[in-house]
Amino acid sequence: LLNCDGDKVKEKYCQCRDLIVEETLRLCRKKEISLKMDGKIEDVIKEYSTMVYRLAFAKTGNKFDADEVFQEVFYRYVKKKPQFKDKEHQKAWLLRVTVNCSKKLLKSSWKTKIVSLENADDFVVEEHRDLHNELSLLSPTYREVIHLFYYEDMSTEQIAKLLNRKTSTVRTQLTRARAMLKTFMKEEDYV
Repeated sequence: LLNCDGDKVKEKYCQCRDLIVEETLRLCRKKEISLKMDGKIEDVIKEYSTMVYRLAFAKTGNKFDADEVFQEVFYRYVKKKPQFKDKEHQKAWLLRVTVNCSKKLLKSSWKTKIVSLENADDFVVEEHRDLHNELSLLSPTYREVIHLFYYEDMSTEQIAKLLNRKTSTVRTQLTRARAMLKTFMKEEDYV
């Protein structure tokens, strides 16, 4: 899902996203949480679903955990009904909640006691499979900053603020991640 260029990947992703959106809305109804947020909840989910899912996937490393984080993020959105000054504030809130939910999931006792099945290849466009494989070798910290910088077009200052890190730390992590990727790619003769 790191790059949705292929028609099959887009179609599969949209089907999965729609199912997760329906499940999220069903969960909200079950918990008796009002969905009357000016009738825009589905629009918000559709507008930010790709961003939230990609970050969750980058952070967790697999589809099932990313689905779980995705659902939790929008469940919290519906439950809390936050008010935002503008679209950027809304985007920042969703990114922050996605990061927090991902961290919480990865630190949970359930997650630390299970062995993950590597199924991430289902959502990777064939021509980007090599890059995806190399990105998966990075630690979650490095994958996270690479994702935010390159896929979400965030500056190092924005990433630092979002992740509660110093700007210099984010720059260092980006530099190290790029160096690691370059090394991985050279070892596999991609460069």
